[in-house]
Amino acid sequence: MLSDALWFLKRSDDWFATTIIGAILSLLSVLILPGILLQGYYVRTMQAATRGDESAPSFTDWGGMFVDGLKLFVVTFVWSLLAIVPSVAFFAIVGVGSAVVSEAASAPGAAPSTAGSLGLGVIGLVGMLLVTGLSLLVSYLVPAAGANFAINGSLRAGFDVRTILKGALTSEYAIAWVLAIVVAVVLGTVGSVLAIILVGLLILFYAQVTTYYLWARGFADGVGMQSGW
Repeated sequence: MLSDALWFLKRSDDWFATTIIGAILSLLSVLILPGILLQGYYVRTMQAATRGDESAPSFTDWGGMFVDGLKLFVVTFVWSLLAIVPSVAFFAIVGVGSAVVSEAASAPGAAPSTAGSLGLGVIGLVGMLLVTGLSLLVSYLVPAAGANFAINGSLRAGFDVRTILKGALTSEYAIAWVLAIVVAVVLGTVGSVLAIILVGLLILFYAQVTTYYLWARGFADGVGMQSGW
């Protein structure tokens, strides 16, 4: 699987032009529109991976790619709220609690109290562990949700919890997810270092394509879509 993923973009007949376009869109992604188009290309990448295609798709049908990218953004954003909302609530509670304890301790004639600080510290530690665990869980499920959307082409499929969990809770997807993280860290680090001379942007796009391929391929294997390889 990893070998197929690493060669996926290079096997394309127009891999160099595709990489250049992808790097430019990555550079301009802060303008939103290029970022949405890039997300649309990643949808095409996942679709090609689940079909068993040996080479990456080209940048074509820009209108359709924009629509697909917008849908993938919606899927990713909604799932991410499962981690964002509890995190914001947790830090807000800790912030208010810290202010209350600090104000109580600084009141005239107040005796130093370690109970409040200790209790707040325990709550903060437990809450941080829960928030971190939830964030990791969401980061694990989001690619599966995106892959299920790409496979079916329906926005509803991105929220089909039963199918998403069916694919995500398999060894095939778990292995692919870990491989994707390794690729993202290694190539992402190299690309970030070389980004100053623009070559890094090509590497970062290559890393992203490889990562999305692995996610989709692992999910497809997990749900039994193994035709073509």
